[in-house]
Amino acid sequence: MPSPSPVPAPTPTLDLVRELIRRPSVSPADAGCQELLAARLRACGFACETIASGPDDWRVDNLWALRPGSAGADSPVLVFAGHTDVVPTGPLNAWSSDPFEPSLRDGRLYGRGAADMKSSLAAMVVAVEQFLRAHPQPRASIAFLLTSDEEGPARDGTVKVCEELHRRGQRLDWCIVGEPTSTRTLGDVIKNGRRGSLSGKLTVHGVQGHVAYPQLARNPVHLLAPALAELAATVWDEGDEHFPPTTWQVSNLHAGTGAGNVIPGELELTFNFRFSPASPAPRLQQRVVELLQRHGVPHTLQWTLGAEPFLTPVGELSRALVEAIERETGARAELSTTGGTSDARFIAKVCQQVVEFGPPNASIHQIDEHIELRHLEPLAGVYRRTLEALAA
Repeated sequence: MPSPSPVPAPTPTLDLVRELIRRPSVSPADAGCQELLAARLRACGFACETIASGPDDWRVDNLWALRPGSAGADSPVLVFAGHTDVVPTGPLNAWSSDPFEPSLRDGRLYGRGAADMKSSLAAMVVAVEQFLRAHPQPRASIAFLLTSDEEGPARDGTVKVCEELHRRGQRLDWCIVGEPTSTRTLGDVIKNGRRGSLSGKLTVHGVQGHVAYPQLARNPVHLLAPALAELAATVWDEGDEHFPPTTWQVSNLHAGTGAGNVIPGELELTFNFRFSPASPAPRLQQRVVELLQRHGVPHTLQWTLGAEPFLTPVGELSRALVEAIERETGARAELSTTGGTSDARFIAKVCQQVVEFGPPNASIHQIDEHIELRHLEPLAGVYRRTLEALAA
């Protein structure tokens, strides 16, 4: 029989992330995660405030915690931001272990939220605790902005806190969002911006009829097909030095009644652009409408702008983080704007320097989500070194 894997020695970050994973915080539930973290932060001198939002059936808890720097309101402010909510588990019988009971095996920690993003939250809190023991009176203020509505519709989470902070005139200078940005190894990628997200719901209007009498009907699938082919083949732009090219993807297509002898009367297509600044949202909308009109497609079209693109140029924050990563891990981080959207898009409207950095993302949202144990304390070390560079 193979010998059992050795039990890893407890570490501050491992202990805290295990406590967080045990709380089943599926959006919008926080399940006590924020109070657990707030208790640790209060012990370090933070003033903690819950900013709740949303209707009764989607109550969102948001935590704003602030520890003033040596110059009070004139101190620069470094914010750690993230989310305590996680995506649903999927079928429990597909997991190798209970997703809300942290499991250690083969040098990994398994559980829902292990990578996205409870390890980052634990590492941030541990880093701040370690930093404040060495620097009890830092020059910079330190803050935490946490939400339980990032994996959900994101209407009552970080966006609401940012609106409130803007109303108060709260200063924000630097922000690190703990999204899992690393790819091959811890520290290889920092996100210093994101593409925009523009979704469309296209309804093509036809005439329902019998498949044997197509002359008496108008098939919306046939009406759309040439335009759909052109949409899929279109090169929208070439991107720029910071952003990859804009992409267009179909996410859902439905037509028909389910019967094999009925021509559908209507087709619904949903699609999404991930767009660079080279193609602003109004221009993309115009190009789609012109293409549909050119092909004579009878339609209605609804748009949803999920996010505008944003970019944080190289500055104090990114330089400090790159150096901290290299000193802690030996990796030389690449600045990137690829991937999906995150709450950084809201924070960027009230804070000039916003970056995202966290553990490897290969298992996020998957069955048996996990993080390698060897990354936990170095992740806290990177955050601590960044604090030392900016806040000491």
